[in-house]
Amino acid sequence: MEKPSEEAAGGQNVKEKEEAQTMPDITEEEEDVESFTHADILDIFEEGLARLVQDPLLCDLPIQVTLEEINSQIALEYGQAMTVKVLKADGEIMPIVVVQDASVLDLKKAIRRFVELKQQREGGVRHISWRYTWRSYNLVFQGEKLEDDRVRLKDYGIRNRDEVTFMKRLRKK
Repeated sequence: MEKPSEEAAGGQNVKEKEEAQTMPDITEEEEDVESFTHADILDIFEEGLARLVQDPLLCDLPIQVTLEEINSQIALEYGQAMTVKVLKADGEIMPIVVVQDASVLDLKKAIRRFVELKQQREGGVRHISWRYTWRSYNLVFQGEKLEDDRVRLKDYGIRNRDEVTFMKRLRKK
């Protein structure tokens, strides 16, 4: 009885197997692939993002938008989030997006993110002591202070597009 040849049994002979292991497998596609620098990829991404932000749903967002802002805007569109307008003493209104069942603490965190992003975009990054801020200022809705961070905004009666005032605490003597 004759033994089957090594080539028939394995599909390749030993010499071809050794060459396949020692030579890298380079295809024509791999040779044609362009290499991009990190800066090139960022530019391509920002161009695509700028086109995306031109969509009517996302047109309110800034050019240097973050993924979090896009997700918030989509959640707003689907009714999963709400906008709370926070009125500062200088008259500036900060449109803060939070989920429907957000607590006061969630609102405070969203205010912090909003302010930090605004500072980064304007180029003036400076440190804000948020611990001092929340000790010195209250959020007030229709004359009621939002003091308990665990209470949901709904429980205070805050709904979509309601206005909350950011005001200085009065000292107790």
